Amino acid sequence: MKKNNKSVFFIVSILILAFAVSTLFGFSTYFGDIETVRIKGVKDIRLGIDIQGGVDVTFKPEGDTDVSENQLKVATEVMKARLVSLNINDSEVYNDTKNDRIIVRFPWQAGEKDFDPEAAVKELGDTAELTFRIGDEYDVDEEGNITPKGEVVLTGADINAAANGQQPKSEGGTDYEYVVQLKLNDSGKEKFSQATGQLAGTTTPLSIWLDNEMISAPTVNQQLSDGTAVITGNNFTYESSKLLADKINSGALPFNLETVSFKTISPTMGQGSLDAMILAGIIAMIFIAIYMIVLYRLPGFVAVIGLIGQVAGSLAAISGWFGFMNSSTLTIPGIAGIILAVGMGVDANIITAERIKEEINTGKTIDSSLRVAYKRAFTAILDGNITMILVAIVLMGAFGVPSSPFAKLLKPLFFAFGATTEGVIYSFGFTLMVGIILNFLMGVLCSRLMLTSLSKFKVFKNKKLYGGAVK
Repeated sequence: MKKNNKSVFFIVSILILAFAVSTLFGFSTYFGDIETVRIKGVKDIRLGIDIQGGVDVTFKPEGDTDVSENQLKVATEVMKARLVSLNINDSEVYNDTKNDRIIVRFPWQAGEKDFDPEAAVKELGDTAELTFRIGDEYDVDEEGNITPKGEVVLTGADINAAANGQQPKSEGGTDYEYVVQLKLNDSGKEKFSQATGQLAGTTTPLSIWLDNEMISAPTVNQQLSDGTAVITGNNFTYESSKLLADKINSGALPFNLETVSFKTISPTMGQGSLDAMILAGIIAMIFIAIYMIVLYRLPGFVAVIGLIGQVAGSLAAISGWFGFMNSSTLTIPGIAGIILAVGMGVDANIITAERIKEEINTGKTIDSSLRVAYKRAFTAILDGNITMILVAIVLMGAFGVPSSPFAKLLKPLFFAFGATTEGVIYSFGFTLMVGIILNFLMGVLCSRLMLTSLSKFKVFKNKKLYGGAVK
């Protein structure tokens, strides 16, 4: 049992350091020239407009289309949903109802060096109306514009969710292709079952269209009534299949849009500011490590390992390292949230280390001092951190996804005080909350496991190593 207790330090510390390395560098596999990201690293983090710059674009209804104020609001919400599906929270989307304009500002893609604003704008402004039609016939006008002719059996409104994935190209085959998998709602399930039952065993295809582009036109071998459908063909890559799934999830625009103007936005901080922040962060961590180790010795050393895990966890939550969390956008306020959470982590470790020193100076054994110190310090740490978590939740609720009930409830209160920016405040709340949660995990739980484990070694039985006074 003692041997197992001694090994805990090495197990926990190695896991934390391995986690930090994977967070920094990520992990990718290659099939020829195709890169598949398995674990996202810091290079995959999308930086906010204030750090990296981005795009400012103005849309209007195509041609002389007359749209209502409600249609314009619907289009604005679809734009917001598309940005959310791309995990962009540092964005601004608003409409000018008097002039029928939609104005959008969003940051560059992560790691993009040769940014193509026209392509980004085109992706955002696509109508993205998905339809399933009987047959694959279409008309072509003099200008080459295509208009599908078949009867519509399904639209995007009949789809509950879409996701990109892979499936074998042939039954039992080993070659895979990217596809878009659809989960239909109740109305769509019934319509799809009727359509596939009608076409089963015939040569008439069930064509799939995105706006006026036919994606695929498979024939139907049997009736499908399980409420799922798959879009194949179109030479899907991971990126294109994910883009189509995101467009389907965000919904179709109620009318076609055309670009009135677009321009790139320079970062407000300047090109070298991010490098300066990274360097400052590294220097700050070195000074914190020296301070903690010199002042608190062994508890300080363990605290530094915990802080490394806390910072790595915050970056992992932003990059999308965790499979159950989408990636986020890192803004200057988001960096401030990380720094504040690290400060809370340092404070928690100082409280614990001081408690350990006090208990040892009363004459208790090391094991007893650690047990009592962690128990007494936890109450003070819990009070301060719970307060910060509540603040973070309020900020995320008030300035998070616009359609959430919590956001609708709190926004009027915050707007009354002049707060009108969604993305940057949400970024601050998000990184703050993640950092505080990681403080409990790394700074309290993991630090306790590591320090308790080290105390079992004979070489670490000296009370001076825990900050105790020599009597």
